[in-house]
Amino acid sequence: MTRPDSPKIDTSRLTTHIDAMAAQAVDVSPDASSRHLHNGLDTSLPPADLHGAYTNNRPLPTEGIADRHAYIVGSGIAGLSAAFFLIRDGHMPAGNITLLEAMMVDGGALDGAGNAEEGYIIRGGREMEMTYQNFWDVFSEIPALELPAPFTVLDEFRIVNDADKNWSKARLLEQQGQIKDFSTMELTRLQQIELLKLLMARKEDLDDITVEAWFSEDFLKTNFYLFWRTMFAFQNWHSVLEMKLYMHRFLHLMDGLNDMTSLVFPKYNQYDSFVVPLMDWLKSRGVKIQYGTIVSDLEINADGETLTTKAIKCRRSHGDENIQIGARDLVFVTTGSIVAATAYGDGDTAPELKVGDHHPGVESGWQLWKNLARKSPVFGRPEKFCGNVPASTWESATLTCKPSPLMEKLKALSVNDPYSGKTVTGGIITFTDSSWLMSFTVNRQPHFPDQPGDVIVMWVYALKMDEPGDYVKKPMPECTGKEILTEMCFHLGLIDQVAEVIAATKVRTALMPYITGQFMPRAKGDRPWVVPDGSTNLACLGQFVETHNDVVFTLESSVRTARIAVYSLLGIKKQVPDIFPGQYDIRRLLRATRTLNNDEAFLGEGILRHILGGTYFEHILPLGPDEKPADLHKPGIFEHQLSKLRSLFGGS
Repeated sequence: MTRPDSPKIDTSRLTTHIDAMAAQAVDVSPDASSRHLHNGLDTSLPPADLHGAYTNNRPLPTEGIADRHAYIVGSGIAGLSAAFFLIRDGHMPAGNITLLEAMMVDGGALDGAGNAEEGYIIRGGREMEMTYQNFWDVFSEIPALELPAPFTVLDEFRIVNDADKNWSKARLLEQQGQIKDFSTMELTRLQQIELLKLLMARKEDLDDITVEAWFSEDFLKTNFYLFWRTMFAFQNWHSVLEMKLYMHRFLHLMDGLNDMTSLVFPKYNQYDSFVVPLMDWLKSRGVKIQYGTIVSDLEINADGETLTTKAIKCRRSHGDENIQIGARDLVFVTTGSIVAATAYGDGDTAPELKVGDHHPGVESGWQLWKNLARKSPVFGRPEKFCGNVPASTWESATLTCKPSPLMEKLKALSVNDPYSGKTVTGGIITFTDSSWLMSFTVNRQPHFPDQPGDVIVMWVYALKMDEPGDYVKKPMPECTGKEILTEMCFHLGLIDQVAEVIAATKVRTALMPYITGQFMPRAKGDRPWVVPDGSTNLACLGQFVETHNDVVFTLESSVRTARIAVYSLLGIKKQVPDIFPGQYDIRRLLRATRTLNNDEAFLGEGILRHILGGTYFEHILPLGPDEKPADLHKPGIFEHQLSKLRSLFGGS
């Protein structure tokens, strides 16, 4: 049902300040890393990375907004968020917004489907944490899935996570199911310096450099890198620039990298937890969604350096059609897709890719980006991200499990009983000696709202799929679901009971040729900015657009692009906060330094304790394993480090 337009807003008593605001230039997406923090006459707006209630103001509507229309290509979390911001902050009537979706279901990569009889399936999930400022801003206003009004999705999420802390007791396994020590990062001093050099490097100096080109071979064998690559799905040939951005973005979580205490998770899968309530909110306000609509190209007029979108070229079941774009209408396009051309398999069949190494299908969303890139270099170089399928592919498997020896083994590796509704594995568990580098995870159960009480849903993936398995001597993509399950049982020490496990388990697989395309090595100009240079009414959304400091492969980055797009095209006088400033917090820096030093005292920590111990600022000092605040006053570290310095310089 379409809601009536909002009533006219009387702004007459604020005319002086509204006129001054109209004349003020506002940088919608400020870059905190390029500014020196200070207070002065030139700082009327909050610091670029300020996170707080002061940034939650409602902007005034753009003049004539009721007569403008918006077309959003793609109904992933970026597209849905663009519609949300158009309504809430842009004051656009919801009935003027149309989502164009190629599939017959919304959500994009945030999927979740199936049933207990045929097996559930989730292609993947994005890890989450507490500082997703833009994401949580959206879901602080979306009605809760299971609580009554006025509770929101954020309220519900906090109830679940505040009462049920996430952590892992078996992050690494080896030797057929034995827990491997994962208490430290296993970094030598020289390897710590390699990381420090990356943190200190300028972003513009890292174009097209890979992880393996930056780091030593021994670094790539450390616990730190094993935690890193399996948690974030990084490969050795991926972009070291993206790894650097991740380190800055999540520096405040470094001491939770090994045991997963840095993460938070929804009660259900991410489709049911986020897509369903957000889509319900949009539809209830009158947003239109057109399924089965493949957008193949845009008609763009170029006038000098100005680019104006005039029409959207679509293909639907009844034929081709063009959607004409009015003079003041807006277009938002999700460029690329990490789940395009997914091939599916099951217990008895292996997935078969339908695309070649360099030819993503026309329906995938990649073709649209390629067509845009042919019109102007401001749209980037999509081939950098979709042109090497073997380097951007991995496979996942979703297991729908009835009671079996696999579930008994799971109980031994979990922090709570898997059937209790609380945290289970607390994130992925990795087989360190797996030739596939296989990992699995079990989130809170039930993982689907309709899931029976005796069913557990488990998710499995691997990064080194092209190697033969350790028990099933084939590459993972050539395996049936039952063979993948067999390989997993081998690494859990259950190979003698594998027949019983297979009989109690449904397996559905997904082979995704572009799933880590966003991590491929890149250079300046390879990705378009959210609003490409010269564009008057078109913005790009999703994982393949440029932002100042944010990372890719997160829910937050998708929502950020949507917010920047809406504010920019509508000229909204409001900033999108830059990433959470944890990297500048001295407490986080000191804590991260100790963590990367294998939780031992770092050089200079003794001096800091000597100076700050017993003062107001002693709480910024990191504590060692089993230390209590009172231990900061004890002699030890300072004297030890001082004697080492004396011996070092004694002969000089």
